[in-house]
Amino acid sequence: MAIVVDAAGGTAVAAIGAEALRVVPPTLHRTDLPNGLTVLSEAVPGARSVAFGAWVRAATLHEQPEEMGVSHFLEHMVFKGTQRRSAQQIALSLETLGGSLDAYTEREHTSFQARVLDEHLGEAVQVIGELLFEPLLRDDDLALERKVILEEISMVEDTPDDIIFDVHNRAVWGDHPHGFAILGTRDTVQALDVPQLRSLHSRAYHPGRLVVAASGRVSHDQLLAALEQAGWMDVPRGDMTPFALDPVEAAGPHAEHVTRRDIGQTHVVLGGAGLAHGDPRRWAFALVDMLLGGGMSSRLFQRVREELGLAYSVHTFSSAYADTGTHGVYLASAPESAQAAVDAVRAVLGGMAELGLSAEELEAGKRQLRGQLVLSMEGVSSRMYRAASTALYNEPYRSIDELMALVDAITADEVLEVAREFFDPDRQILVSHGPKAVR
Repeated sequence: MAIVVDAAGGTAVAAIGAEALRVVPPTLHRTDLPNGLTVLSEAVPGARSVAFGAWVRAATLHEQPEEMGVSHFLEHMVFKGTQRRSAQQIALSLETLGGSLDAYTEREHTSFQARVLDEHLGEAVQVIGELLFEPLLRDDDLALERKVILEEISMVEDTPDDIIFDVHNRAVWGDHPHGFAILGTRDTVQALDVPQLRSLHSRAYHPGRLVVAASGRVSHDQLLAALEQAGWMDVPRGDMTPFALDPVEAAGPHAEHVTRRDIGQTHVVLGGAGLAHGDPRRWAFALVDMLLGGGMSSRLFQRVREELGLAYSVHTFSSAYADTGTHGVYLASAPESAQAAVDAVRAVLGGMAELGLSAEELEAGKRQLRGQLVLSMEGVSSRMYRAASTALYNEPYRSIDELMALVDAITADEVLEVAREFFDPDRQILVSHGPKAVR
C-alpha cells in the first residue's frame, strides 16, 4: 500500500503491487577491447548526470627516487594544451556546460574524471581522450608548470595537517616508493625535464594500461559509442613491459619527530601498515576503524575531545593498495597537552585490542557500517569509483545486499584479531611535527 497526495492536497490510499515497488539493482557492464582498454559502466536509475573517469595504471609507486613526482608533473602538464585545444579551451570545455573536469595522482594510479549532464557524455569522453592521448608536453609549459608545482609543495609544507602524512609514510615505508611524496621533492621537481615526461607518457598513457568507468544516466552501449566516436578504440596498445616493483615491508614500531617552532600545535600520527584491497578481513577492519575514529560518536572523539578537551581534531584514516595498506590515528594538540592526548589515544586503542567488542557493541557497529556503506554509494561519482576498482584490483562486483551480508557476517573473533594486529598501541609508528616531541 502507498499514500498518494492528490492535486487538492488531500490524501488517498492506493494499492501498489509488490512488482511496482521493487527496485531493480544496478548492473555492472564490462568490455575488454582488442587494444587493451577496459570499459566499465553502471546505469543508476533516476540520475540525470554521468560521472566518467579514466585510470592510468602508473603513478608514484612506479617511480625511481631520482624522478619522484614525475607522475604528478605529467598529470599537470597534459592540461597545458593538446593537439586540438589550448589550456584555456580545456578549462572551458566542460565548465561552460555546467560540468566539471579534474585529475589527481595517487600511489598506484593517475586519474582523470568528469561530471556532466547525460547529454554531454560525448564531450567529456572527447576531452579526457585528448588529455590522455594528445598532450603537447612543450618545454615552455614545463618551466611554467614547474613553478606551480613548487608552489604546491610550499602549500603542503605550510600545512602541518597535510605534511604529517608524508612524514608518516616515510616512517612506515622508508625508501620504498610507498614512502615517496606524491608531489616529489624540490630537488626532483627542479630536475625533471620534457624527455622524462614523454617517456612516462609513451609507456603508460595508452589503452593497455587504462581502465575507464562511467556511472549515472548512461547505458553501456552509449559509453562504447562515445569512446568509438572520440577515437579511443583506434589508439594502439603501447609498451606493456611491467614496471619494476620492489618488495614492500613496513618498518617496526618507533617514534620520529620533525621540529617546527613556527606553528602553534603538535601534529601527530600514530599508525602503520594496513590491509591490502583483497584482504578478507577488510570488513572487520573497517568496523574497528569506524568505531575508533570514524565520527563524533567514535571512541577517540568522545574520549580525547569531548571528555578530556585535548584536541579539536582526532580521527582515524586508512588506505588500501594492491599489495599492502596504511592506517593510523591523526590528532593535533597544543604542545603542552600533546603527550596527554597521545597517551589517551593509546589507552583507547589498547582497550579495543584487549577486549574487542561486546555483542551489543558489535551489532551497533554493524548497523552503523551498513548505513555508511549504503550512503556512500548514493552518488554517481562514488559508484564510478567502485566500478573502476573491480578492474583495478580484480575485485568482484557486489550488490548492496551482498555488501550488507559481508558486514552482517563479521564476528567478534575477527574484530579482536584485527584490533590486536593493527591497533595494538605497542605496534604503532609514532610521528610528530611541531614545537615539541611526543613519545
